[in-house]
Amino acid sequence: MEAEVDSGPEKQIQPSALMRLYLPRKWALVVVVLLFTAAVALYYPVLHYPFINLDDTGYVVENEHVKYGLDWDTVKWALTTFDYTNWHPLTWLSHALDCHLYSLDAGKHHRTSILLHAINVVLLFWILLEATGYLGRSAMVAALFALHPISVESVVWIAERKNVLSMLFFLLALGAYRWYVSRPGASRYAVVALLYAMGLMSKPQIVTFPFVLLLWDYWPLRRMFAGGQPASQPETATSIPGKRFSILVLEKVPLFILSVLSAVITLKAQRAGHGMNPSNAYPFLIRLGNAIVSYVRYVGLAFWPSHLAVMYPHPVSSIRTWQVIAGVLFLLVTSALVILARRRRYLLVGWFWFLGTLVPMIGLVQVGVQAMADRYAYLPLVGLFIMICWGVAEFAAERHISTAWLAGASAAALLALTVAAHRQIGYWRDDVTLWSHAVLVTSGNWIAEEDLGATLLELGRMDEAMSHLRAAAALQPIDGQPFLYMGNCERQRGNLQQAIEQYEKVITVTQNDIPNNTLLRYLAFTHMAEVYRDLGDAAHAAQNMESAQSLVRQYSHKSGK
Repeated sequence: MEAEVDSGPEKQIQPSALMRLYLPRKWALVVVVLLFTAAVALYYPVLHYPFINLDDTGYVVENEHVKYGLDWDTVKWALTTFDYTNWHPLTWLSHALDCHLYSLDAGKHHRTSILLHAINVVLLFWILLEATGYLGRSAMVAALFALHPISVESVVWIAERKNVLSMLFFLLALGAYRWYVSRPGASRYAVVALLYAMGLMSKPQIVTFPFVLLLWDYWPLRRMFAGGQPASQPETATSIPGKRFSILVLEKVPLFILSVLSAVITLKAQRAGHGMNPSNAYPFLIRLGNAIVSYVRYVGLAFWPSHLAVMYPHPVSSIRTWQVIAGVLFLLVTSALVILARRRRYLLVGWFWFLGTLVPMIGLVQVGVQAMADRYAYLPLVGLFIMICWGVAEFAAERHISTAWLAGASAAALLALTVAAHRQIGYWRDDVTLWSHAVLVTSGNWIAEEDLGATLLELGRMDEAMSHLRAAAALQPIDGQPFLYMGNCERQRGNLQQAIEQYEKVITVTQNDIPNNTLLRYLAFTHMAEVYRDLGDAAHAAQNMESAQSLVRQYSHKSGK
């Protein structure tokens, strides 16, 4: 990171400042190669990893619309489906294209995600360089983004292709925005809007993009000031005219309309897929408390990324009042400090980038049962990285810390992150390792216990499977899935009566009329019919089979099929 200091608009550029503007053009390609190589090298081991049992099956391996490759039927399906409670047609087409090219070779699917991440790293560097003129700071932000362990989930998890893909279009749109403001015109604006729309069609989490552009107008583009970006400002070599705030907001109206349309479609998709079903809908105060605490946890993980897991279970009512109060104080005090220090505009932009881009995933609208997720921080942490890199560089400049010391400290931090990320990547090498790690580093994680038990059951490790399935059932007694797995396990062991007892528990705890419970009840009745048939009890076998068929008829009637 360079130790240049903002000279302010009132000073003339000195020769050394001009050199600082020129040198990035000379060395930028070298930095691009280094960043791209570092990102690919870090994730290279993933090329030998298989698909995992967390959504990879539904997204790719067993998805009839995807696994056979790309054709017009797949395109039509991708544009109309709400599968997996989302509308993200470009993500589906990306997976289908991989299947078209590589069939079900998991390593090559991983390769696509790695390349997308590496391209994102390079784009982030180039966008910051073009907007600010600082090579070192821009390179350090991109390096933190490339090597931080919290990015692992987004890159290594094939089903999370949507994250790296949406980030690609987000960065392309952000870069195109500077191109547009340098010479505004309808055609250039249309490019920005198209790239943003493509990002939304990959994953709607980038819905806050228009707000990010307003931050970008404040810094580094400085369009919010009457004089625009001064020609003497060392952060850029070109002048960008300023505009009134109201005009800047009106300029974003078409993009805000895209955001609203995406939000409406997403809510419709969530309701269609029961992503916000009654069993997952927590009271607002619980969701608000979790959101506040999660913000603080994300900041903590940015600086100390340990105990990362594929699933963080929602605490529901176990969040303490003092935790929420402490979180509110932290967020308010930090926000106040960056506003008071607004002369260093990057602090305000970085902090509100972090807060704002997390809003769609922070859990105020609860989807699923997780409290937070590493993948949700892929985009937001860029804001914190900007604060850190620009802040450290200016701190070093003000205290005349040598470039060598600054470079050494930066290299040490990147090395530590690389080691931590490499270790985190290793936990994704197979299903057992992934879920075992989640059980180890979290508490009360019934989802991890359940999925680990199911994986061990599939591998024939019955005793271990039963141990984890019992733990899952104890932690979440209203979930029928562990009991179904335990019934299957007892059946494979030859304990048919115990299997029936487990299947009956499934029936007892799945009274809510939601699709997943209906499926569990159907499977429980079907398996019980088969067990009774094995026991020679034809009457009970027929009775359970009739109950299963009745569920099918009820579901068909409700769905209109």
